[in-house]
Amino acid sequence: MRDLLGQVLELLPDQALALARIVDRTGAGPRGTGASMVVTEDGHVLGSLSGGCVESAVLTTANQVLLDGHATLERFAAADELTVGLPCGGEIEVFVERLDHTDLPALRALHVALDAHRPVAYATTLESAPDRKLLYPGDRTPWRGLDHDAAALLTAGHNGLVGAQDCTPAQAQRPRTFVQVFRSPARMILAGANDYTRALSVAATNLGYHVTVVDARETFTTPARFPAADQVVVDWPHRYLDAEQDAGRVDDRTVVCVLTHDPKFDVPLLASALRLPEVGFIGALGSRRAHAERTDRLRAAGLDDAETGRVRSPLGLDLAADTPEETAVSILAQILADRGNTTARPLAHLNGPIHRRSN
Repeated sequence: MRDLLGQVLELLPDQALALARIVDRTGAGPRGTGASMVVTEDGHVLGSLSGGCVESAVLTTANQVLLDGHATLERFAAADELTVGLPCGGEIEVFVERLDHTDLPALRALHVALDAHRPVAYATTLESAPDRKLLYPGDRTPWRGLDHDAAALLTAGHNGLVGAQDCTPAQAQRPRTFVQVFRSPARMILAGANDYTRALSVAATNLGYHVTVVDARETFTTPARFPAADQVVVDWPHRYLDAEQDAGRVDDRTVVCVLTHDPKFDVPLLASALRLPEVGFIGALGSRRAHAERTDRLRAAGLDDAETGRVRSPLGLDLAADTPEETAVSILAQILADRGNTTARPLAHLNGPIHRRSN
């Protein structure tokens, strides 16, 4: 929904739209909860819910929702020769609702929150006439008896369903509700103004990271050299990281990669990163010999073996990477594997579903 929100805000003043979202998923599936598709009154389709498995069926439902205004909930299971479904064997539940100009204030407020990187949740009751609410951290305003459960999902940082699974009259105050959580993009802080940093900033931006390039050398550290980066900062990397930590902008999703080969940059930054209470990934580019020398310097700076052992170095997976662009793929592959606690082995050598449930 995040990716489509700008287009929705452009279209909605002039026409109604049908919004289809995956609100539940069981087993394997190409996309997770929150994946969205929008259908316009003139038949245009934005976004997708799968690899093309269910879109045609959802399009038919969306056109009906646009006509009668009644939201609907559909479940798609494993496909066979006679039914539309998912060839991967999982199940998804898709909620299709009608949006019009009356929804603009809430959607604009959501857009403002996302632009400000403010955590927010968009809660929607799964009813034929859905009720909707924006939820922010710390907001405990009573709403349909769901405020505490929805707030818990926002705190945890993931989408989910709250409320009654079967809404009997006694449960009518707690209708089944989908809470879609939006957090600011995960951060990637890259130390070193060089070709490897440029390639990694491009690839990481494509994965949704908010990328900062930081280097104390003003001549090399310019926005023109790193057009894909969200920020290009001229500063000592360790000083910049410490300031970001003090400002509360480093969390357990933050990636810190040292891509220089200069101890006066590397060691202070790694020492600062390793002492942070929360950081998602710490990596350092370089040979095994360079890493051994760097580790000795970190020990001399007072860090123990457990702390220095958190540095992923030599950085990247064994992909025979040579160019900066290939190295960027190698590094990002390791970050993804580390984040998902996976083996990074070929899928053909493993058993079980290839799509892991993330919610």
